[in-house]
Formats: sequence, structure tokens, C-alpha cells
Amino acid sequence: QVQLVESGGGLVQAGGSLRLSCAASGSISSINAMHWYRQAPGKQRELVAGITSGGMTDYSDSVKGRFTISADNAKNTVYLQMNSLKPEDTAVYYCKFRLRVVLAYRDYWGQGTQVTVSS
Repeated sequence: QVQLVESGGGLVQAGGSLRLSCAASGSISSINAMHWYRQAPGKQRELVAGITSGGMTDYSDSVKGRFTISADNAKNTVYLQMNSLKPEDTAVYYCKFRLRVVLAYRDYWGQGTQVTVSS
């Protein structure tokens, strides 16, 4: 089994910063990619940022230039540095690890961490 534990959420004023962490433990096979998603109340879950095992990154247009995704492969941990936060960034943030299992891929999700940005 694989468990993902997120941390780093909280309440911050607009313009502030937070750093989220997501650590994976258990039967970690080959990591293909790691992603951060978020879901605001009444909205669908949306992709925020992703990083491949080779270090390639991608961001949604809404966070590009403000958020940075990074990973420590030795620690099976992915981070999301969030700067210049806006009230519209308020959401529950989820990490997802895509692992290669034999000849297929399997996704594992964290439990979510609340980020609230006050105006």
C-alpha cells in the first residue's frame, strides 16, 4: 500500500506565501509523475501543477509565475511553493502520485489540505 501525507496548509493574507508538502510512504515503485490539484467549494477539482520524474514541470495558467512545484525523489516528497496568494486560490489542495506498477500506472491521492487566503 501507498500512503500520501500532506502538510503546510493554513490561513494566509492575500499576497502571502505558503509551502505545501506531500510525502509518500509504503510500497513505492517507480514514480512516473507527481501533481497538485485543488478544489474550491462548489467547483470541480482542477489541476494546478505537475512534475515528471525527470523534472519537467507544468502549471495551470492561473498559477503560472506564482507557484513552483518541486520534488525530492530521495524522500518521495513533492512540494508546492505558493507565492503572491490571492483569495481565489482558496481551496483544498490535493497531491497525486502516479506510480508505475508492472505494466500499468496507478494513481494515489493525498487526503487534502485546506488553504484559505483572506482579502
